[in-house]
Amino acid sequence: QVQLVESGGGLVQAGDSLRLSCAASRFIFTDYGMGWFRQAPGKEREFVAQLNWNGGDRYYSTSVKGRFTISRDNEKNIVYLQMNNLKPEDTAVYTCAKSYYANPAHFYRQDDYDAWGQGTQVTVSS
Repeated sequence: QVQLVESGGGLVQAGDSLRLSCAASRFIFTDYGMGWFRQAPGKEREFVAQLNWNGGDRYYSTSVKGRFTISRDNEKNIVYLQMNNLKPEDTAVYTCAKSYYANPAHFYRQDDYDAWGQGTQVTVSS
């Protein structure tokens, strides 16, 4: 089965940066787009960012655009989320996911993602 393992979360102060990693295995990584999502306590899981199979097409939530960067290394089967200028409202469990498509549309639908990791906690203090 598809395996996605996130790492890199932690406790930081507002304005700090973190880079999350998602190690992917047991599927053809280069054939699929990938995404990052987050879920804060008491809230629905929300879309953060996605990219297509080769990283040439990237799409972000308006709440993180300009601060976060999604990227991938198809040689290492890793997708990254570089998070800069973190804010307390960024506090959440961050989860990576595998898209059903090689080139996801610029439209968020959770059902378009067919495998999910367990998540890594990001806590931003004020």
